[in-house]
Amino acid sequence: MGEVVPIEDGLTQELPLYMAPTPSPLQIITIKSGSIKETPGFTCNPDGCTQGRPGGQAINITELESWLPITESRNGNIFSAMFHILCSGIGFQALLLPVAFAVLGWTWGIICLCIVFMWQLYTIWLLVNLHEPVPGTRYSRFVRLSIVAFGQKLGKLLAIFPVMYLSGGTCVLLIITGGGTMELLFKIICEEGAACQSKSLTGTELFLLFTCIALIIGQLPNLHSVARVSLTGAIASIGYFTMIWALSISKGRPDGVSYSIPHAAETGMTGFGNILNAIGIIMLSFRGHNLILEIQGTLPSSSKHPCRKSMWRGVMVSYIIIAMCLFPLAIVGFWAYGNKIPANGGILTAFADFHREDTSKFVIGLIYLWLILSCLSSYQIYAMPAFDNLEFIYASSKNRRCPGWVRVGLRLFFGGLTFFIAVAFPFLGSLAPLLGGMATVPLTFAYPCFMWISIKRPRRNGAMWSLNLGLGCLGIVLSVLLIVAAVWNLADKGLHANFFRP
Repeated sequence: MGEVVPIEDGLTQELPLYMAPTPSPLQIITIKSGSIKETPGFTCNPDGCTQGRPGGQAINITELESWLPITESRNGNIFSAMFHILCSGIGFQALLLPVAFAVLGWTWGIICLCIVFMWQLYTIWLLVNLHEPVPGTRYSRFVRLSIVAFGQKLGKLLAIFPVMYLSGGTCVLLIITGGGTMELLFKIICEEGAACQSKSLTGTELFLLFTCIALIIGQLPNLHSVARVSLTGAIASIGYFTMIWALSISKGRPDGVSYSIPHAAETGMTGFGNILNAIGIIMLSFRGHNLILEIQGTLPSSSKHPCRKSMWRGVMVSYIIIAMCLFPLAIVGFWAYGNKIPANGGILTAFADFHREDTSKFVIGLIYLWLILSCLSSYQIYAMPAFDNLEFIYASSKNRRCPGWVRVGLRLFFGGLTFFIAVAFPFLGSLAPLLGGMATVPLTFAYPCFMWISIKRPRRNGAMWSLNLGLGCLGIVLSVLLIVAAVWNLADKGLHANFFRP
């Protein structure tokens, strides 16, 4: 959504939440009070701007922004931004990086990982600078920025599904992963205990337990208030990533490890599909771009101290830490297990399979516990855009802040919906390459480049214009190829669709 901050002449105006598309995107990015007053349906006075409604009511846009979870508090700082970025950016998907190396080999694996890392870091830089494209105008939600860049219809068409999947879909995957890890932790604790095994929880009960804990934490009012939870998640993520690759080095390589690629997997459509899936694993290991604008929206901003500076410092420090987690995990994982790395579970499953006997239960249990904490913390930040959207629908229709009981009810509804989907489709992780190719890849690698061209209007055929056009088109092409490879893989290997049997 568009919102503004005070500028030097003292004006503080608010852009409408939704505005009809205009021929030039820059025409709706304005900080002049006169242009806002002339917007149809909006009336401005010394107390602020309001939006007229058919029933005679009016919504004060500035006040509405202060009611919503993402922009309710602007008291964030570089540290809270770092906590959010680390918590959302380090995910269990990266545990599959050694699987990609097993297909690509040492050289191409490292080259692809470096290229993808720099590419996604560049698109984050674009988003950070597009958050406040002109002094005084801020866009704290990805969908709103998409509408500004591409127009009302196309902007919604391109952004709504990816944002919904990366919010609700990620929460579903976190329930599946967190609930499954709880089961592994329970087995570690209750190993060799017949009485304990007889009281073990079912998959549905574990999913419900995870969801209940997540929803209890999820009653925190806004995104800024989740900073301490994100700190916990960041520590947990860094902890289990570091433990896995460090222990893999200390335990040594199992016998018979090879780094050669089977000849059958190198040729034909199978080889081509394996290469594309490996590239997809690397691209999907980097996540959280759908939350960059929202995280930046928690930071204060002014003409003298724009939020993009502090946000970019937080991004740089965070991604140095993320690189220190992901690169060793990928390289050490492939060195330790080679082509013995399992496709399902990646390095975590490989470590448990090969080193369960010579590793204490406490250490393995601690890895599982940290993974659960990481999933619980990530659930909060990935659910926040959905919470924000639900509260926006209520607040804009009732023209008042969500009462406490309504906020709790909306969040329980979202949690119940994600729980139901997790129970109904526990195999959703098998569809992650397909859905990721449709949603994650274009949102992360392509859309920010096209947004920059549309909003910033760089000189045609200039360096920035050519770079962004090339990267954007390449991102779309890779998205299509990854979808084709995922469909081919599903058709070739099949899908174990265990509906309602987690």
